[in-house]
Amino acid sequence: MPTEAAPESAYAWLRLAISVALSTIGGISLWSVVVVLPAVQTEFGVDRATASLPYTLAMVGFALGGVMMGRMADRWGIMWSTLIGAAALSAGYIAAAASTSLWQFALAHGVLVAFGGAATFGPMVADISHWFTRRRGIAVAIAASGNYLAGTAWPPLVQHYDQSIGLRQTLLGIGILCAVTMIPLALTLRRRPPVHVGTVTTSVSTASLGLSPGALQTTLVLAGFCCCVAMSMPQVHIVAYCGDLGYGITRGTEMLSLMLGLGIVSRVGSGFLADRLGGLPTLLIGSIGQMLALLLYIGFSTLYPLYAISALFGLVQGGIVPCYAIIVREYMPAREAGMRFGIVIMATLFGMAFGGWISGVIFDATGSYHAAFANGALWNLLNACIAVFLLSRARTARRWATA
Repeated sequence: MPTEAAPESAYAWLRLAISVALSTIGGISLWSVVVVLPAVQTEFGVDRATASLPYTLAMVGFALGGVMMGRMADRWGIMWSTLIGAAALSAGYIAAAASTSLWQFALAHGVLVAFGGAATFGPMVADISHWFTRRRGIAVAIAASGNYLAGTAWPPLVQHYDQSIGLRQTLLGIGILCAVTMIPLALTLRRRPPVHVGTVTTSVSTASLGLSPGALQTTLVLAGFCCCVAMSMPQVHIVAYCGDLGYGITRGTEMLSLMLGLGIVSRVGSGFLADRLGGLPTLLIGSIGQMLALLLYIGFSTLYPLYAISALFGLVQGGIVPCYAIIVREYMPAREAGMRFGIVIMATLFGMAFGGWISGVIFDATGSYHAAFANGALWNLLNACIAVFLLSRARTARRWATA
């Protein structure tokens, strides 16, 4: 095998950098519709819950698209799935710009934009895991941070152009940009991963938790859904919330960017913490922190405390989802990790979709976001209870093993 194709090589790090760039560009599929939510509501003359529909469909499409694009990458290689994703992403934004109804706009996001963006997240992370052995954890954490880099960089840009040139022209520009940047980058990923990397199996099994693989999978799916119903409340509605409070959507966009920027710190930091404590304790720490931040949103609504709470939310929530990958690797066979983590990721995205929609429904029913924040905290409490349940079973099993 050529030196440049070996794990941990200079080529592997270059490939990681290219993957992060693609994930950052493709990650606009997750955040652009959040920023333009007030503009969509105005453009199509609908209420807040209905205007949240494109985001909900985008999350559902992203979840399903991740499975489809992942299988495509396994079969044909990451280059082809990324090229197809770039084409879909570009076509989706151009179609959204030309939409004459909310349903057309929502379907453009739920099918083309979402499936295209999905090619740059899960499949990218899976591909990078084949190129590293000793530093696989940090490499995967960096690769998984691309969508948060997107959340940091894209919202201010989208908001600026939405206000200066309008919604439709902004979406058209995004579509063109995705095509001219992503296609050349994707063509650099034609080399297939080393075939021998990633064949290590784990000696730890679900038996150490006293659960069958199916029972643990179901438990993790429920946990992932719950944490992301809670997580979606600030991420989807913080821009609109600041507009309702009279601070303007620019302030809300800044808070979203701050939240997601610090989420990168959380995501990488949680990898180091999980190496010391394990996936389950790290999940519990992140879950409790996220729940406390949601409760703080209820108690404070002035401008600078909202900045501080958004910063705290970013620092605690970014590392939650990667913990599920670590838990899967700790308690399930390595040969099943991709499939099982993919299922959990799908559940988290469905949670984001449901959470974004239900928060809009609660706002329309109550005229306030306080009840929506409380709803998120309750879902988060269930996630924390699941983490405590699994952690207690793991500790009990260790005590029995050493008795």
